[in-house]
Amino acid sequence: MKARLIFVSALVALATAGCGQKDSSSTAAAPAGPREIDITAGDTMKYDVTQIDAKPGEDLKVVLTNVGTQPVEVMGHDWVLLKAGSDVAAYDSAALTAKDTGYIPDSLKGEVIAQIALLGPRKSGEADFTAPTVPGDYPYLCTFPAHYQTGMKGTLTVK
Repeated sequence: MKARLIFVSALVALATAGCGQKDSSSTAAAPAGPREIDITAGDTMKYDVTQIDAKPGEDLKVVLTNVGTQPVEVMGHDWVLLKAGSDVAAYDSAALTAKDTGYIPDSLKGEVIAQIALLGPRKSGEADFTAPTVPGDYPYLCTFPAHYQTGMKGTLTVK
């Protein structure tokens, strides 16, 4: 009888071993997603975020929301991030003649790091990308005609 009690006690101890402890194999932390930067633009032709700071190689997601009311043909907004050292004014000038490609000039596609296509009122778009690994200032702009000239631009600073 005493041997049977010891055997049952051992079975109970074995069956309950580890109860209340977390199973580390199934609770590994999910990898962190990209850092999200929310930008809005409206009928005033301005981004509400004109400076973004990032670490070299950081995963980013820019979400642009057009909060305006004007039709896309009159007041569309996009977001185009260019390489450091790009001639932003020249890019914008070339974009004026690129209506058929969403104001992204084919001849300068090599200057683009990331972009969000032209958005109409109450629409959102996003761009997932990795920040450049070289520290510096990377300009971004809206390429819709006259928007860059009125100040619809900003800078991603990698440091």
